[in-house]
Amino acid sequence: MTDVHRTLPQGFLPPPEPPGPVKWLKDNLFNGWFNTILTLVSTTLLLFLLTGFTRWAFTEANWEPVFRFPTLYAVGQYPRDQLWRVGFAISSLAFLVGASWRKWGGILQGVAFFIGGVFAVLGLLPVSHPQLPAGMRAFLVSVPLTIALAYWLAGFPRFSKRLIIYLWLLYPVLILIVLSGIRGVGFLRSVSTTAWGGLLVTFLLAVGGILLSFPIGVALALGRRSTLPVVSAFSTFFIETIRGVPLITLLFMFSVILALFLPPEARIDRLVRALMAVTFFSAAYTAENVRGGLQSVPPGQIEAAKALGMNGVQTMGLIVLPQAIRVVIPAIVGQFITLFKDTTLVVIVGINDLLGIGRSIVNSDPAYVQAQLEVYLFIAAIYWIFSYFMSMASRRLEASLGVGRR
Repeated sequence: MTDVHRTLPQGFLPPPEPPGPVKWLKDNLFNGWFNTILTLVSTTLLLFLLTGFTRWAFTEANWEPVFRFPTLYAVGQYPRDQLWRVGFAISSLAFLVGASWRKWGGILQGVAFFIGGVFAVLGLLPVSHPQLPAGMRAFLVSVPLTIALAYWLAGFPRFSKRLIIYLWLLYPVLILIVLSGIRGVGFLRSVSTTAWGGLLVTFLLAVGGILLSFPIGVALALGRRSTLPVVSAFSTFFIETIRGVPLITLLFMFSVILALFLPPEARIDRLVRALMAVTFFSAAYTAENVRGGLQSVPPGQIEAAKALGMNGVQTMGLIVLPQAIRVVIPAIVGQFITLFKDTTLVVIVGINDLLGIGRSIVNSDPAYVQAQLEVYLFIAAIYWIFSYFMSMASRRLEASLGVGRR
């Protein structure tokens, strides 16, 4: 008899012993003849596939076009002597994530560990590469240290939550100025967006599209339910029109046709035009997701808010919208993951995102044409990692908010 059993009051049954690995295997994988056969067949097939892929990856595959151009995959043709701007953007983001982790915790802890872990692994890779000198490795390793420093500084009382929110609001504007530069300023010379590429463009379109499409989508969802006929009709027309055409059509319209309706002196940057197309497309789908959440809120909630003396804006902002968005978090995150992957379509309008860089590398050398499978597998792995991280963060957010539980 264990010590736990001796301390139990008389008449109380002891808790069951935790199952061991043999019992777990029997209960979950070999509980019956059908599950036993299914487990054996699945294990054999999985081992066969893993063995074949491992043999191909380490003995037959040509990974030279993947490992030879890491900077090109990251930032495209961005001037190499100005890469400190990209480093500033990454370090600033790491600092804000570390400070936010200290103040709010929760899902931000996972974000901080993910960012810090990725850069630490890249900086400590035991391989020699001409594009990974000591200075670059030092910067990569400094990113997790920056997160830790921000976490420590955020513990001081003067480092308030309001200050962090202000810094987050200032961050996109500041980074766009730093990356694009200022004409006439020597140390911050202008860099055309035609030189931007790779993951830099992919993240810019994805993050910008997510941040801009969400408030627009919420406004469209509220507008579609508005009692004002003009607002409701406009919102409905916008949503149904955008959802009725593929994203590539919007990209062509904003990249080519939009210029026909503007005066010759009015020129919108091509990256901004692509961002507009991605934002409007995502906003239309986000609006329908939010509208579904609004319909799930019981009318009694609105009546109770009115009984407490709340006006329409207070009722919608404090009572209805929080409940509606909480319900549709899985759908909204799924839409954002789709948006992140749909950014690959901008390569059709001449913007070199991550996929465009990979395609240009494959076409740059006849020897690399035979290695296009390796290049596209590498790009697919990057998209899968970030999509899975977004999905995992969504599940943690749902669990913290109690989504699916009454």
